Amino acid sequence: MTEPVENPSFNSAGSARKVLLERQRQLEQELAHARQATRMVKRQVANAAHEPDSEGETEGWLMTYLDMMTLLLVLLVVMLAFAGKGKGSGEQAQPLNPLSEGVLPAGSGLLEQAGQSLRDKGGDSTRDPLQGLPLDRLGKDIEVVVKEGTVSFRISSEILFSSAQADLSLDGLRVLQQLVPVLNSSRHDVVVVGHTDSLPIRSSRFPSNWELSGARAGSVVRYLEANGVVRQRMRAVGLADTKPLADNSTLEGRANNRRVELILEAPQAAEKSDD
Repeated sequence: MTEPVENPSFNSAGSARKVLLERQRQLEQELAHARQATRMVKRQVANAAHEPDSEGETEGWLMTYLDMMTLLLVLLVVMLAFAGKGKGSGEQAQPLNPLSEGVLPAGSGLLEQAGQSLRDKGGDSTRDPLQGLPLDRLGKDIEVVVKEGTVSFRISSEILFSSAQADLSLDGLRVLQQLVPVLNSSRHDVVVVGHTDSLPIRSSRFPSNWELSGARAGSVVRYLEANGVVRQRMRAVGLADTKPLADNSTLEGRANNRRVELILEAPQAAEKSDD
């Protein structure tokens, strides 16, 4: 039986909540002491009307301190609301469902768990794109995306190509070399899809992002064919900026959108695409 996968974001949220709760209790105690001191000063002022200036200054200082403590307490309550619920709330961390869409790091054990879950549900082993893949050979530059019936290998274009170019870089060749034995271990079709950001490109070689994305996908296909991947299994597709992963209005978002994905299609997915 597979053990639940620990969620790091859940643990960090729980720790943050504990710290905030402890600070809230401290502030509540200080606030109670400040209110008590304010009441005492007010009584002293009522009993010592012949020294209004001195006592008035003391009361004003304590009232300012009391207001500050109140504001800090309100701020902590707001921070607690954003921190989310911890373990004490009765909610349990949910393990990643390997059958749902998600990005899984190679070598984490989640990929093997996904394949095993498919087989445990009675799926045909020939339709399991994870079966028999040597995923331990993949490096940190390749993201593995598991969907229903398909497995994708996502690589940033920053690694594979120079800016506005479609010729594979040395780093790109190294990363693709790690994928060759994985692709050759599967009988599924391989769809190589090129993606760009939304910034327009106009050059003599690439009039638009359509040509650039298609040329990048073609470069990857040619390299894989030269290294033993059967050409009849592959096809190259250029989607330009039509399938973004993130917001193209930010530098980080555009960097995430510039990518190449190699999709292992299960037989049913391949048949539908041919219809």
